[in-house]
Amino acid sequence: MRIFTKKLPHPDLPAEEKVQLLQNTEYQEMMVESTFMYLTLDLPTAPLYKDEKEQLIIPQVPLFSILAKFNGATEKEYKTYKENFLKRFQLTKLPPYLIFCIKRFTKNNFFVEKNPTIVNFPITNVDLREYLSEEVQAAHTNTTYDLIANIVHDGKPSEGSYRIHVLHHGTGKWYELQDLQVTDILPQMITLSEAYIQIWKRREEDETNQQGA
Repeated sequence: MRIFTKKLPHPDLPAEEKVQLLQNTEYQEMMVESTFMYLTLDLPTAPLYKDEKEQLIIPQVPLFSILAKFNGATEKEYKTYKENFLKRFQLTKLPPYLIFCIKRFTKNNFFVEKNPTIVNFPITNVDLREYLSEEVQAAHTNTTYDLIANIVHDGKPSEGSYRIHVLHHGTGKWYELQDLQVTDILPQMITLSEAYIQIWKRREEDETNQQGA
């Protein structure tokens, strides 16, 4: 993965001083290449409003909207105690398996908050070609992924529980596991859950050809 980082002047500085600082090498964009174990997907801030029946509205976001973080163009601001940075990310390689960690939990000095936003995602045929740099796209003949496992968190951060959706490769059926209980589940029900961690498998060339036949 390529990570592009640009330091930002302090927001309280006068405009003229900011312009001067941006000319310094310290404030020029730098690029480093880094390996990754999983991709963290950031959820938009959940709105705090209710509908006309005074019921909380659970927002939804498409998977491809939060995957845009890795398209090489989307910038995200990161703040530390003393400094602010703009970063953008771009994938340079697609492994056989990808792990998505949907960032639902935010911790501060007092408590942990959970973002209940539902991520709308397809179960199959997720193409990640556009998140690769142009020069490495040619080296990847297969860039399409299918979901094989989905970990869900239900309830409050401190009192919630976990469920797991797993694809049985031999039969193509999905199962839900919670503790020692195993039940069938329809694929369309998986997309309605508060997905937390997902595992995606890259299609092999013969699988891609079969899908297109």
